[in-house]
Amino acid sequence: MIIDTHSHLNFKAYDSDRDEVIKRTQENEIICIDVGTKYETSKNAVELAEQNENIFASIGLHPIHIKTDLLRLRMDESEGGFEPLGEEFDKSKYLELAKSSKKIVAVGEIGLDYYYKPKGTAKKELFKQKQKQVFIAQLEMAEELNLPVIVHTRVAFDDTYNILKSQITNHKSQKRGVIHCFVGNWQEAQKYLELGFYLGINGVLYKQDITETIMNCPLDRILVETDCPYLTPLPVEALAKAGPDGYVRNEPIFVKHIIQKIADLKNIGYDQVVEITTQNAKKLFGI
Repeated sequence: MIIDTHSHLNFKAYDSDRDEVIKRTQENEIICIDVGTKYETSKNAVELAEQNENIFASIGLHPIHIKTDLLRLRMDESEGGFEPLGEEFDKSKYLELAKSSKKIVAVGEIGLDYYYKPKGTAKKELFKQKQKQVFIAQLEMAEELNLPVIVHTRVAFDDTYNILKSQITNHKSQKRGVIHCFVGNWQEAQKYLELGFYLGINGVLYKQDITETIMNCPLDRILVETDCPYLTPLPVEALAKAGPDGYVRNEPIFVKHIIQKIADLKNIGYDQVVEITTQNAKKLFGI
């Protein structure tokens, strides 16, 4: 058994063959945690989890979907429809959704994303403050639900770390979670590990050099993920015939390439990586 701890089978990218993709995960004994990015995709993730024994769900509002009039939101056809100005975080709606299924195992993906930001110091600060407020509100919701969190952070290490540290300090019962798609250096990784978080490793390890982090991080603090349909591992990109835009859609079965790469970097067996990372996921998400 392998657990892909971060998939987006709820996205539009799978509308034409979702059943076939899920069947492949079942045939390969892969369990997926399907991750919401806004209310619509969170609801879709829950529905997929209810319909498939090997799928669990996570619900939350991704920072790039937070309502703002400070920045034009970037649309992604792979994900699906967008509200023109984003979504206001409605805690009551998410709490109601959380109570609708026992297969919801996390709140996420939530966090901070400063990659795209408005121009001007004042607007940037307002933009960051709104993201921080929504992030904290969802961390508090996770505390209320007694669920771990799946954290997205991009160009926002200090703020993400400080908020998580403060939340844990103020709420001793705060469950931990995973830093999804970790791309930081070993020094940054250590800070998250000290807070009790796992590191989520996916196909980005073929695109950015995180060798030092993987080699130094204890295996019992690593989770494997695909972030499909994104971040297709290089071996798949190299072997598969890409579409006209050069894009090869990722899917959960390709998590095996991530496992093999981690095994190679740590000079250990593939099966050992499978065994320990699966135990890690079961422990964190209660699967």
